[in-house]
Amino acid sequence: MNREIKIRHPTDILPILNKWKKRREENFLAITLNGDHVVYRIHHITKGLLNRTIVHPRECFFPVIRDYSAAVMFIHNHPSGNAQPSHEDDVITERLSRAAFILGIHLLDHIIITPKDNFYSYRQLGKIKENFEDYEINDFIKYLDAGGEQ
Repeated sequence: MNREIKIRHPTDILPILNKWKKRREENFLAITLNGDHVVYRIHHITKGLLNRTIVHPRECFFPVIRDYSAAVMFIHNHPSGNAQPSHEDDVITERLSRAAFILGIHLLDHIIITPKDNFYSYRQLGKIKENFEDYEINDFIKYLDAGGEQ
């Protein structure tokens, strides 16, 4: 990164995502941040199809841990132009929230971007869960032990 970008609001990250918002297939990114929410790097996690990509917490958090990040933002694009999350988007956000909680990494946001310059912020809409009950973590560990299959 040429200049320091500090994240105070979901829109602070949008200017550096221009090349990703117009892709014709879904892409999933991890943006690693330090404790002051300054961007370290943008990591490309997966490239999918027109309307979906496969995402697993293992691949999502690998660059986050490698960068010694205190926080992370996950970003993916919707080529359709519709920023509303799918059921699958909601499910992976919940799983990533649980993994972040276990790892002690702050999940700052999961943002959906589109070529129409609209976006959806899970954090802004209060949909990032910060605390989990023991049974929720145990269910997540069972999910991981099963290889991420339901």
